[in-house]
Amino acid sequence: MGIRSFRPYTPGTRQATVSDFAEITKTKPEKSLTKYKHRAKGRNNRGVITSRRRGGGHKRLYRQIDFKRDKYNINAEIIAIEYDPNRNARIALVQYEDGEKRYILAPAGIKVGMTIMSGADAPIEIGNALPLSKIPLGETVHNVELRVGRGGQIVRAAGTAAKVMAKEGDYVTIGLPSKEVRMVRKECYATIGQVGNAEARNIKLGKAGRTRHLGKRPEVRGSAMNPVDHPHGGGEGRAPIGRSGPVTPWGKPALGVKTRKRNKPSNKLIVRRRR
Repeated sequence: MGIRSFRPYTPGTRQATVSDFAEITKTKPEKSLTKYKHRAKGRNNRGVITSRRRGGGHKRLYRQIDFKRDKYNINAEIIAIEYDPNRNARIALVQYEDGEKRYILAPAGIKVGMTIMSGADAPIEIGNALPLSKIPLGETVHNVELRVGRGGQIVRAAGTAAKVMAKEGDYVTIGLPSKEVRMVRKECYATIGQVGNAEARNIKLGKAGRTRHLGKRPEVRGSAMNPVDHPHGGGEGRAPIGRSGPVTPWGKPALGVKTRKRNKPSNKLIVRRRR
């Protein structure tokens, strides 16, 4: 994947960069693997905004991704690499030997015509899914399960990869992209390799309109509001917060305050917290 820039004909194109989509081999999705997905746009069942700064955006079809990789010991051929508007990673269309088609996250280095497999006896090759107990130490993985059979829940964003660090008893220790180190059951599946499209993090939107296309609405600073609207609001000119620290519109501490539950059951599985 590469990044393409523009001549600065307009203020929007001066800073904007886009993907060159060189790896995409098929432009229209597989119809049997798509479905309509209602986008709540930050509103509840009464239409009241409960999550601010969401709404609008381009219409999307949801591609059903196979995060479970539960079709074991059957070879599948990569027949296309596609764009997915619902994630920054690319997706690969695979066809199994029995004719079934599925979408998977496209790992870096995957090409059309390559073969992948899922199962405990699968070879250690890019795109293959195996239990963590069968993956050698030091190997990079993605799409990692947290509970057996639930499907991959972490390490799914473009360019991310986790590292298998240790094995002891019923658990395997993995290092996550956030620098957190945690233990996962050895029966949980993970896919070999790094998620593709790593350059996605370097793309600059360049103008407000591209943000709106993504379904994000403007964010207004609390200090720019009136006192009735936000605890930071009011005052003459640029006024300080007037409290011991920044707060949300509802008076709760913000910016850097830890919100994870202290007695969460999975705390015992975390070896080192993320930085």
